[in-house]
Amino acid sequence: MEEKQTRVAVISIIVENPDAVLQINEILHTASNSIIGRMGLPYRQKNISIISVVVDAEQDVISNISGRLGKLSGVTVKTAYSKK
Repeated sequence: MEEKQTRVAVISIIVENPDAVLQINEILHTASNSIIGRMGLPYRQKNISIISVVVDAEQDVISNISGRLGKLSGVTVKTAYSKK
C-alpha cells in the first residue's frame, strides 16, 4: 500500500464579513484532523479578523479547504506551502 504524500501549509484568512465566521468554523471543523494549529486575531481598528491555520495534509485536501473558504462572501484566503 502506497503512503500518501502530505505537505505542510499555512492558510491565511482575512474576514471582512463577521457573518461568515460560523461557516469558516464549520469548514475548519471538518478538516480538524489535518490542522496542526490555529491562531485568530481580531483587528478592531479595521473591523476585520485575521486567522492563520497550519495544516499537514494531502495537496487536494488543502486545496479543498482553501477553495471552500475562498468562496465565502467577505473572506479572502491565501495559502503558502512548504517545499517538502
